[in-house]
Amino acid sequence: MPIDPTIAPPGTRTFRDAGGIPADSWRADQSGETLVPTHCCFCGVQCGMYLRVNKAGRVFGVEPRNHDINRMRLCPKGINAYQQVNHPDRLTAPLIRRSRDEPLRECSWDEALDFTVAEIRRIQESHGADAFGMLGGASLYTEKTYLVGKFARVALKTRHVDYNGRLCMVSAAGANKLAFGIDRAGNPFSDILLSDCVLLAGANVGECFPVMTQYLWGARDRGARLIVVDPRETAVARTADLHVPIKPGTDSAFFNAVLHVIIREGLTDETYLARHATGWDDVKATVQDYPPERAAGICGVRVEQIEQVARWFAGAERAMAWHARGVEHHSQGVENCLSIINMCVATGHIGRPGAGYGTITGQGNGQGGREHGQKSDLLPGGRSITNPEHRRQICAIWGIEESELPPAGTSMMEMVHQMRRREIRGLLGVCNNPFVSLPNYHVVKEGYDTLEFHVQLDFFLSETAERADVVLPVTVWAEDEGVMANAEARVVKHNRAQDPPPGVRTDTWVLCELARRLGAGDKFAFTGSRDVFEELRTASAGTVNDYYGITYERLEETGGISWPCPTTEHPGTPRLFEDGRTYHPDGKIHLQTVEWHPPIDPYSDEFPLSLTTGRTVAQYLSGNQTRRLGALVEQAPRPWVEVHPSHGFRNGDPVRVVTRRGSAVYPALVLEAIRPDTVFVPYHWPYPTAANALTIDALDPRSKIPEYKVCAARIEAAAALDEVPAPPTGPGHEAYPETQVSRTDPLPPTAPQGRGTAERG
Repeated sequence: MPIDPTIAPPGTRTFRDAGGIPADSWRADQSGETLVPTHCCFCGVQCGMYLRVNKAGRVFGVEPRNHDINRMRLCPKGINAYQQVNHPDRLTAPLIRRSRDEPLRECSWDEALDFTVAEIRRIQESHGADAFGMLGGASLYTEKTYLVGKFARVALKTRHVDYNGRLCMVSAAGANKLAFGIDRAGNPFSDILLSDCVLLAGANVGECFPVMTQYLWGARDRGARLIVVDPRETAVARTADLHVPIKPGTDSAFFNAVLHVIIREGLTDETYLARHATGWDDVKATVQDYPPERAAGICGVRVEQIEQVARWFAGAERAMAWHARGVEHHSQGVENCLSIINMCVATGHIGRPGAGYGTITGQGNGQGGREHGQKSDLLPGGRSITNPEHRRQICAIWGIEESELPPAGTSMMEMVHQMRRREIRGLLGVCNNPFVSLPNYHVVKEGYDTLEFHVQLDFFLSETAERADVVLPVTVWAEDEGVMANAEARVVKHNRAQDPPPGVRTDTWVLCELARRLGAGDKFAFTGSRDVFEELRTASAGTVNDYYGITYERLEETGGISWPCPTTEHPGTPRLFEDGRTYHPDGKIHLQTVEWHPPIDPYSDEFPLSLTTGRTVAQYLSGNQTRRLGALVEQAPRPWVEVHPSHGFRNGDPVRVVTRRGSAVYPALVLEAIRPDTVFVPYHWPYPTAANALTIDALDPRSKIPEYKVCAARIEAAAALDEVPAPPTGPGHEAYPETQVSRTDPLPPTAPQGRGTAERG
């Protein structure tokens, strides 16, 4: 019987035509295997898992672990993550080219490191220390993020260091610091189970943090109401008591209006505000300018929806608000987050079981990755690099003079513009792929092409590494040990499951060896992650981000400890503000006024629609880790554009999405689960199908996060789809064919996240 091409998932026809056999005929026959307890390498939930290791010491499979984060559950990415470890695309030798006209070739470690050090010295001797920059990553273990910040400032002596968490969590971090004096979620996931009303804003939990969904379902099972604020009717929104499909870029207007209604109907907790908050009178005066009638027009929703959110959230005995990138990826991302904090504080829903405020970390170590020094304005322990006392403390630990410590640098996107202006002439990148992940691709490419020298550390050849002068092959997560902090700020321990392939080194070894060759080896005498973690514990002691009481042994015993944890007897701090005090010197919550302003990219007759971007369940970030794993490629082989049926397209039609930065052609996924004035494209693929070839590089003035979630666009019929490139491979390697079988499927994936998917007529 032929398969209906309008509903067949990608790869199904190929599988059927090849005579595939059902999966239930497979069985494991490994004997003498070892189960190594660890955590998933992907999102901020950090699910516990066991890696299956055979007698030869090689990872060959995965089992879910009954860790209290995930309770035996894994998502599609977690199930397939182990396939990275022994993947044929792994880089196993350094790559080098002496000229951009040459192809990359394999070389020895000595040749690669000698060339790298010589180029660093040449550039810095000619143009100053700040002419060489460094970019880290929020998927690195925390020990390695600590090393990135220390290496940049002590070995390179440059102010220019930042990381790809700049594209993720910094708006939430900025808001949390302003309001609470601390940068982390206020409550553990388990508190969701105790809540009577849960509000999710700009958080596609079902696809981006799938295992977190169990907490929402558990709350619903005991009668909690669920409110979802999102332009798309996501999988979780489809099950919500109330879905508010606001127009992208209008979040702060919406939440100001919700607070307006709460005040109007006498639902504020004035006793809590008087005892624990400052700035309330100013906030109250500001939101008077946002009656629901005005906000409904701005946000494209009904007045009744705004009022319902206010009554349900404020009227609940215990309510929680959680948000993610949909709120934060804006030129007013910090203000969006602050508007939600104002709502929580005004209703007294802070610091109690089932009542509080949380930000859902995107990358696996998005929380830990910004705590200990790889962010341009921070030092270990969340210290400010502009604070003289903080500088003195870190210099004493690092054994350098305060005058040797560089000042604050600039953000990741700002560094790209500095590359274009030749202010930054050399770059060391670790665990990032800006050619896919940064907005306005053509500007990014120009910046990297202007560099005189570029070295990249990675375990696969990414689109960014492919254009580097030196590529250094490093370990995957299962070949080293270290800690990560998940979205709850729970520090968890990852364990080494197998030795790295011959020719591969840990990121720690590479940075320490480069430091030695640059003359700073005495400051980097680390033999591995454990040594680094011991210094990190000391460097964080006494700070807001206190890790001193956390040890590897305690993490193994407990399954995770939430910081701050000042002593080895301290249990950790899973819930903040239980005593009503924040981390500001006065112990108060510092409420901030918020004024809504339109997105930076203006709408017009030529560009009347909103383009918004995001993730999908089968892929991850820039796709460098997931676009090589067969099951994930079959589930989501290519990007698509979600459009409302009112535009007249059918599923699979080639649709050109045009913005002021360029255009790309995607297959249409036609569904009623998106606003008619909005289109959505997932961003995991490279140019020419890159969503970030279209997005604007406008930044939030405080957090410097790009405005990924809204830019002006139009759509039009096209003749043919843009081709999806295969992931890059090293010299002498061909693209792994098993992962490429579905890339040419012309249809978009099925749409589990939406209702009323339009059928081909």
